[in-house]
Amino acid sequence: MRCSVARDVEWTAVSSSLTASAQGPIAEAGPLSLCARAPHVPADRLVAEMVPPPRFDSVRFATYVPDPNQPSQAEAVSGLSAFGAGLGGAHATGSGKRRWFAKKPTAPAGPRGVYLDGGYGVGKTHLLASLWHATPAAPEYKAFGTFVELTNLVGALGFQQTVRTLSEHRLLCIDEFELDDPGDTVLVSTLLGKLVDAGVALAATSNTLPGKLGEGRFAAADFLREIQGLSAQFRPLRIDGEDYRHRGLPEAPPPYSDEQVTKAAYTNEQASLDDFPGLLDHLSKVHPSRYGALTDGVSAVCLTDVKPVPDQSTALRLVVLADRLYDREVPVLASGLPFDQLFSDEMLNGGYRKKYFRAISRLTALARDAKGLVAQ
Repeated sequence: MRCSVARDVEWTAVSSSLTASAQGPIAEAGPLSLCARAPHVPADRLVAEMVPPPRFDSVRFATYVPDPNQPSQAEAVSGLSAFGAGLGGAHATGSGKRRWFAKKPTAPAGPRGVYLDGGYGVGKTHLLASLWHATPAAPEYKAFGTFVELTNLVGALGFQQTVRTLSEHRLLCIDEFELDDPGDTVLVSTLLGKLVDAGVALAATSNTLPGKLGEGRFAAADFLREIQGLSAQFRPLRIDGEDYRHRGLPEAPPPYSDEQVTKAAYTNEQASLDDFPGLLDHLSKVHPSRYGALTDGVSAVCLTDVKPVPDQSTALRLVVLADRLYDREVPVLASGLPFDQLFSDEMLNGGYRKKYFRAISRLTALARDAKGLVAQ
């Protein structure tokens, strides 16, 4: 089983292929391969990259379009706007270094955190990123990342250094707070307690607990219970609605042929080409904290032979990759089965169902974005 013709190329060789266009057409160098990459991400990059990803770099509260049939969406915008406006900011000293006001702004009355409670595709990440952008503090004093990225930061820096680093921030936004790993949940809950004591404001979205199938939305009660003593610090804001990625949009395009996908990979500069089973195997050898770096410089991901994911561990790794591709707006062109057939019925009815539905939703959106890669 091979990922693509480039699978055995070392990272340095793959990187050098990006300059091949200076000597000839990109097709002569061939497509990139994600399976040829084994990136190493230094800790300082993990900290520097704790900002909204490219897909959400330009979003603002004003660009969020509430569904008129879901009044909770407009109410969430109003509540988050007021929350961000009350957080204060930083200014520069004569030496050019930024610092907080000699006396920190008085903490607003009530909770120091807000929790966005809603199903997938209702715009929680859009609103969380909008809060980050709207908070009147310098970028280096506010952080944005997924729960997985936060736990990876603790792993890279150590718990105490992470506390010291993030305690300098005015706001920490955590997207997709994981409630399905008790150990990591306790770790991050302890970290957040330290940060609240240091005056850091918190904002989070989350998934649901395993076995909590319930409605098609996340449960605020589960989130507040799992973060233990921090529950009083969070004000839940419910956001109802359907998945905007499919609201009023055409169905995702059907998969293409292997020949079409391969041709697109060769004719689109800096596209990657891998066979899907081989890529899934490669993901097991790369830590999920590096999946973002895995796609550095990739303009499109082309996959052949998409088939059902064989087991839950593999499926959860694919979810992380789908999130990183979606964040970076990397289109995905594929042959084989459509993305809504990736996960078994058992997976879609199990404790991680919301993760899998999110992955299907996001991969479908990226497949729609990839239509222009295929010559008509």
